[in-house]
Amino acid sequence: MGARVSRAVRNFNLENRAEREISRTKPSMAPKHPSTRGLLREQLSEHPEIQEEVSRKDNKLLSLLKDVYVESKDPVSSLPVKDVEIRQERKEFRLPVGHHLDKNVMDIPKGKISVVEALTLLNNHKLSPEMWTAEKIAQEYHLELKDVNSILKYFVTFDVKIFPPEDKKAIPSK
Repeated sequence: MGARVSRAVRNFNLENRAEREISRTKPSMAPKHPSTRGLLREQLSEHPEIQEEVSRKDNKLLSLLKDVYVESKDPVSSLPVKDVEIRQERKEFRLPVGHHLDKNVMDIPKGKISVVEALTLLNNHKLSPEMWTAEKIAQEYHLELKDVNSILKYFVTFDVKIFPPEDKKAIPSK
């Protein structure tokens, strides 16, 4: 109901409003900077012929401009044109690894991992680096070894550590 009312208000008297907008005077030139405004006035007062030259139309130049006709054509290639259709390469997909099957992620391209998988592999490597080596992670998640090495080197999972304040004694747990 609200859309009908807003559409009616928006389209009310549309042609007259458009005609009024088109017939308005065009915007004037941008204002000059105060420092240049004085210099322009000074030059125009000393040389009034400059104003006449600027505002005068040159009929010779206008007639030359009317004679100009530009016609452009694309150059014809000497090479044979291949079929226009470009086939997309078929990507290989894999199922997500682990028991965290997300309903939104059905298949993942090989060479890529989801955020959940990235956090899982970082956590597995952190907990047991002997078992989850870079080679095993690369094989398990279908990644390149250099990418896995970079991930393990530059990304870490969050650790929450709570330190007791130094000035107060920690309350012993019961």
